Amino acid sequence: MALPALLINVMALLLAGLAAALLFIARFCEQRAMADLTAQSEERAIDQPMLFLDVRIERAHRLAYRVGFAGLGLALVLSWLSTHF
Repeated sequence: MALPALLINVMALLLAGLAAALLFIARFCEQRAMADLTAQSEERAIDQPMLFLDVRIERAHRLAYRVGFAGLGLALVLSWLSTHF
């Protein structure tokens, strides 16, 4: 494996690791937010309206998922590109 291909592959591996970490953190935060919401809902009386996640929080989770999966896709493309050098 030539040096440029090795460097591209290292960059792809680093990008994939960062994207996977972002996806893991986003999922963990989403689960924590849902657990907090469930705990708050159980404390409320049955005749009170339902609680929902804040729209900003849902958008932040969706953005984190999009960026994470885009990073994984870019890492895949970089890894594939490194095989042509």
